[in-house]
This record gives sequence, structure tokens and C-alpha cells, in this order.
Amino acid sequence: MSTALRDTLRASEQRLGASGAIKSALRYVFPDHWSFLLGEIALYSFLVLVGSGIFLTLYYVPSDSQVIYHGPYGLLVGEQMSEAYRSVLDLTFKVPAGLLLRQVHHWAADVFVASIVLHLTRVFFTGAYRKPRDINWWIGLTMLMLAILEGFAGYSLGDDLLSGMGLAIAYSVALSIPFVGAQLGYLVWGRQFPGSSDFLARLEIVHVLIIPVTLAVLITLHLAIIMRQHHSQFPGPGRRERNVVGTPMWPAYALRSIGLLFAVAAVLFLLGGLIQVNPVWQWGPYHTYLSENGAQPDWYIGWLIGALRLMPNWEPTIAGHTLFPNPFWGGAAFPLLVFAVMFAWPSIERRVTGDHRRHDLLDRPRERPLRTAVGATFLSWVVIVFAVGSTDRIFVRLHISYPAQIHFWRVGVWVLPLVIGALTYRAARALGRSGGLHPLRDWNGELLERRGDGGFELLARVPPPPTTPSGRAAPPPQPPLGTAPETEDSEL
Repeated sequence: MSTALRDTLRASEQRLGASGAIKSALRYVFPDHWSFLLGEIALYSFLVLVGSGIFLTLYYVPSDSQVIYHGPYGLLVGEQMSEAYRSVLDLTFKVPAGLLLRQVHHWAADVFVASIVLHLTRVFFTGAYRKPRDINWWIGLTMLMLAILEGFAGYSLGDDLLSGMGLAIAYSVALSIPFVGAQLGYLVWGRQFPGSSDFLARLEIVHVLIIPVTLAVLITLHLAIIMRQHHSQFPGPGRRERNVVGTPMWPAYALRSIGLLFAVAAVLFLLGGLIQVNPVWQWGPYHTYLSENGAQPDWYIGWLIGALRLMPNWEPTIAGHTLFPNPFWGGAAFPLLVFAVMFAWPSIERRVTGDHRRHDLLDRPRERPLRTAVGATFLSWVVIVFAVGSTDRIFVRLHISYPAQIHFWRVGVWVLPLVIGALTYRAARALGRSGGLHPLRDWNGELLERRGDGGFELLARVPPPPTTPSGRAAPPPQPPLGTAPETEDSEL
């Protein structure tokens, strides 16, 4: 080490005293399992979103002032459009790498939301939301809600026909909220749809500042809580409730994580360069007198579109006054119910099971068949509603009657999840009775050899591995490895 570097480190330590914290961070142990990478993919997608978003912000003009287009895209020359839409077209066709960065940003948003959903799914089915990690479960759900809102706000800024129709639907849902709908619509849009002249400017501030900063704070808090509590881990050799077995931060895990960062960024840039997404020049500018058939939003809004389509024409009234306009049920009540159940689930499970202990070892889904079945039922219910959002495209492509599809799924959306839940429960119970064996990697039985006379000779018998009373495979005796978090009471 050079003298200058040694003197710099010594001076820094004398003033900040950070060597202990740095050494502790470098020795932090990460468990080795591929599913933990889902959270890192979300983090690195967010970084790509921030970087590409800064570039796009430099060229976007948040104005609804009407202009006549005279740009390089010939099919729209002479068309009346807003300055916002023209700036997106100029960014796409005039700015070097503008189209690439637009599509990278869009793909990164899709991957960001998808990785959060998959990460939360893994957390649920392994019981990683139990004490003391229920706070991080709530933080993750809040990030998912904000990520969906952020994505919707982002593609609404373009002021193209697709985004304008999405905002019109959102305006209708806002007005349908009982008692406060009109005030909420005025607060967000500034006046009757399509809103005041500064609506796009305020929406841009929400998209590029308020929500990203909130997400960054939540991500930092999420990671800080993980570092304080230490990671949960799957059962295995040497792994106990009070230790972590895996790879230390430096150098192994840090280099692996940096490699994942570059891999995620590379995949997103490949997607942005090779696969077209949201070609706004094809949609054309938005005007209130225009609409489009077969319009599909980004995938993370599809479940709301499906709910709006499934809801029957039911609007309860009292004394001639409508209490709940129809868009409220699919556009507001359904997502609020979904997130309310997910936020309440840790408390519901504690109340039902009476389990208030701290858990650092994860469950395999087969070990908790009831939780697994409930999760499969709930997830399939939401996925079916999401799939119903594409019924119009199914009609166009497969010529299946649209009304017939809606009538079928109004029943199927309740029946099919129950069937899936029952089958999942039986499968989990059957796997749980297998003695802890992995259905793909573990095997027990007898090895036979056929003799020349046609008979068989027993060569060996492979017994099933020893198990614990809970059905888990008993780990072989060996000293535990890793770091142990501080001891704390196991009861609430």
C-alpha cells in the first residue's frame, strides 16, 4: 500500500472512525440461493430506470400547447398535436440514441415491476414475511404500489392516443370514488378531463421526482433493515435459526453482484435495441374525440383492465342517488382489496396459528400446505382477472365471442381459483409425506441387477434420509458457519 493511500485511510479513520463498520459490512454473509437474486434484479432495474430517465427528462417538454408537426416522421407531418407528444417524437427520431434509451427505460419499468412481484411471491410462499421481517414485507408492498403508479404516470406523459385513453379511464375511476371522487379528480387534473394546462407538468414532477425519491428511500430502508436483521435462509447443513451460512460480502458476493448488475443492464439494453415497445408514433396524438380499438396498457395495469371488464353493470342507489358508480368496483375496490389482504396477511397468520416467534429459517411450500393453498388460490384469482384484460385480443385473434368470454369468466374467476387451491393443498400434503425428499433431486429405493437366468439380484438399498419431526430432512452433524445476529426475545 502506498504511503499516500495509507495516510489518507489513517486520516479518514481518525475523523470518521468508520473502519469497524466497514469491516463488519465486508464480513456480512449472504445465503446462497438463486431466488434471493430477484430482489437484486429489481434494484438494478431501478438504477437503469434512474439513469435512462435522467436522459429522457432533458428532452421532454411537459406542455399541452397545440402545434403542427413538421418533423422527420412523414406520416404525422401536418398533424395537430401537443408539444409534449412532439417532444417525444423528436426524442425518438432526432436525438442520437433517443429511441434506444426510450425503449430501455420502458423495458426497465416492466422488469422492475415483474421482479418485485416475483420477489414478493417468493417471500410469501417461504414465510419470509414472519416476525421480525413483517416490516420489510409492508415496505415491499408499498414499493409495488408505487412502482405501478410510477409506470402508469410515465407512459401517460407521452400524450399519445394510448396514454390519453388510459388517463381518461383513470379520471373515470377517480370520479367514481364515493364522497370524495369529484374533489380528488379536481385535485389531480385541475379541472374536467383532460385537465388544466399544467397537468402534464405536475405529472412529470410526480414521475421524475416525488415517486423516485420515495422509492429510493424505501429501498434504502429495506436494505438497512435486512442488514440489521440479517438474511433469512433455507434449511440445510449447518443452518440454524440464529446463524447465516453463505458467501461473505467481500470479495465473492460483491463481485458476483456487480456481475449481475452488468448482466441486467446488458439484457435491458438488448431488449431496448432489438424488441420494439410502445411505438407512440403509431398511436398518433391524443384528442378527446379520438379512441382506438384493441388498446392494451402495460402488463402491470392489465389486472385493473380485467377487473373493469368483469364487473357487471351494478350501481347501488339510494333515493335516486348513485352511491358506487360502476368503475369504482374494478378500478378502485378490487386493487384496494388485493393490497389490503396482502398487508394484513402476517397479522392474520399470527392470529390463526398463534405463532409469535421469530423465524430466520424459511419454509418450503410443502411444509405449510394451508398457506401454500391459500396463496395459490389468491394468486390465481388475481392472475385470472389479469388475463381477462386480454379478452378483446382473444376475440380478434381466435374469434371467440367477447360477451361469451366475459360471462364465462364471471363464474370461472371464482370457481377456478378454488380448484387450483384444492389441488395445491393435496400436492403439498403429498410432498410433505414424502419424508423430506426433493421430488427431482432425491431418490430412495433398491438397485437390482438382472442375472443370466432371468432373475434379479439385490445390489443395494438406498434408504430415505433421516427427517426431523416436522418432516424436514435432518442435516448431517457439522459445525455451523457464518455470522450470528444478536440474541433477542422470541416472543412479541
